[in-house]
Amino acid sequence: MTGNGRDPLPSWREGPSKERLLRFVEAVSHPGSADHVAPEERIAVFDNDGTLWSEQPMYGQLAFALERARTLLQQRPELAGDPLVAAAAAGDLQTLMGQGMRGLLELVGHTHAGMTNAAFSALVRRWLQDARHPGLGVPYTQLVYQPMLELLALLRAHDFRLWIVTGGGAEFVRVFAEELYGIPPERVIGSTIRLRYGEETGEPALWREPTVDFIDDGDGKPVGIERAIGRRPIAAFGNSDGDLAMLRWTTAAPGPRLGLLLHHDDGEREVAYDRHSPFGRLDRGLELAAVHGWSLVSMRRDWHRVFTAPDP
Repeated sequence: MTGNGRDPLPSWREGPSKERLLRFVEAVSHPGSADHVAPEERIAVFDNDGTLWSEQPMYGQLAFALERARTLLQQRPELAGDPLVAAAAAGDLQTLMGQGMRGLLELVGHTHAGMTNAAFSALVRRWLQDARHPGLGVPYTQLVYQPMLELLALLRAHDFRLWIVTGGGAEFVRVFAEELYGIPPERVIGSTIRLRYGEETGEPALWREPTVDFIDDGDGKPVGIERAIGRRPIAAFGNSDGDLAMLRWTTAAPGPRLGLLLHHDDGEREVAYDRHSPFGRLDRGLELAAVHGWSLVSMRRDWHRVFTAPDP
């Protein structure tokens, strides 16, 4: 509870996971605490897909890329000779996933390039307005996790600086991060493609080139954090093996630290998946959570409510 008696995490059920979160926040933010951390050091990093919003049956950005591939093939039929673009246009996820994260990001290079950054952002905004989740029929923006929004608000109220560290495209997530999560675009770290400065009709512009510049996933996440922040976070939140290096980098340092992995084990209100999922696979993390003292949060047991909109 907060000082005024209000529960800051009403969508979290009472239990060890919620208690640990509340104790940690109080310990690092209370001036008289032995574990007090100065506000400038109170940095928390969050994965996006599967941690802040749903990633099933595929990443939201992948759904966007599939639609872009279909559009590009209509405009440029010669792209049918590219196996990644052809598979994407056909919705052949098995072929796409067989290429791994690098293959997906190469697809991103094809479908997200050839335009200015401003044009790309406008394209993403229009897609978010019109696109619907294939199973639930609701906008992707309604599949944000309410318990995580409450956690973001709790940390923000205690002077944490919040960052998104995503394997997805930085420019893609920056379009909606502030509106959905209250995290401004300059605090989004993600995978990137190469940008080139130039002029269009006499005006300066940044052009997107079809070359992957940086992959912010797995071992890349601590690198991205160091490049963008220059300080080691004291709290890290993820849901998959792609987040393990970020959690290790955060929690291995001295002082009060918190690592949390969200376990998607609720097949009624969301999707139950872990070791064998092509998206958001959580395998090694199921064992490493206990080894490194990370909280393994059960969506089924620890959350009263899942989505910001009423649960399906």
